[in-house]
Amino acid sequence: MAGYARAQPATGTAADIGWNGKAQPPRYEGQIFPPWQHGENNDAVNKGFEFTVPEVDVMADFHGDLTDPKLVLYVGGNYYFAMAPLVAAFEQQNPQYKGRIFYVTIPPGMLVTAMKEGGTFTSGNMTFTARPDAYFAGLKKVEALITTGELTGPAVPYVTNNLTIMVPKGNPAHITGLADLGRPGLRLVMPNPAYEGIARQIQASLVKAGGAALEKQVYETGVANGTTILTHIHHRQTPLFLMQGLADAGITWKSEAVFQEQAGHPISDVPIPAALNTTAIYAGAMVKGAAHPDAAKAWLEFIHSPAALEIFERYDFKPYTGSTPGPAPAG
Repeated sequence: MAGYARAQPATGTAADIGWNGKAQPPRYEGQIFPPWQHGENNDAVNKGFEFTVPEVDVMADFHGDLTDPKLVLYVGGNYYFAMAPLVAAFEQQNPQYKGRIFYVTIPPGMLVTAMKEGGTFTSGNMTFTARPDAYFAGLKKVEALITTGELTGPAVPYVTNNLTIMVPKGNPAHITGLADLGRPGLRLVMPNPAYEGIARQIQASLVKAGGAALEKQVYETGVANGTTILTHIHHRQTPLFLMQGLADAGITWKSEAVFQEQAGHPISDVPIPAALNTTAIYAGAMVKGAAHPDAAKAWLEFIHSPAALEIFERYDFKPYTGSTPGPAPAG
């Protein structure tokens, strides 16, 4: 097949086998790999010996000191980048929690699975338990978990978010809108419907833009022929794959593209018109049987305060006003 070199069995010495066929250090720019905030998302007072190796030894979605936390938050990963300033502002108002907040920022569905496992996680060779005091996701998801008894009401909505098409800086594939995502040969990175609620909103927007045929091209045909990569943690994997040159475009929340540009990464985005877009409402609630109920209540009060909303607005979130039409659950 033209342009394709089949891998040959290794026949050389150990010195000949390795990166790109030679024993040499990996040639990548380490700053493109998470975590991207240089420790700011860890409010531990004493960080001890710091051991983070990009792509090899890194836990980008677990934040803080596990020793004796006084507030544990399960936060849908759609705004992991806003958590550092949010925690700092909360601790300024509530200094008794300084350095005592632990939070997890993986997709909301995975957080529910973790709750059902008693808050026990295994990442690589490390297993630990951090039972949540409060949970944050889309409003409908939070309301559903209140109904089934995992959460204690009321639900507290605070901000909204919209979709966008994330692309590498300069938009080399010349994406102009959702319809372009059906272009043959275009390489896409898309949230996995099995793990990420955002995929449902994306599928609905694809149908609005190009009918069932466009949605099928992106999520069925593309997956089958390898031109669509499905993620597990869309909010980190999409820009990572774009910066590595593994994809040409992917749909994310607008806030994520804004953060990537603010961080100085070679990322841009193509806006999706309101008629084709989806608005998500983010909300939270206390977990039933929370170990730190007073702390959870304090965070839930803080999350829709002027101080918190000002931080969210830096990333293009909009304050929830109770009048957003047609809300859909956040990813």
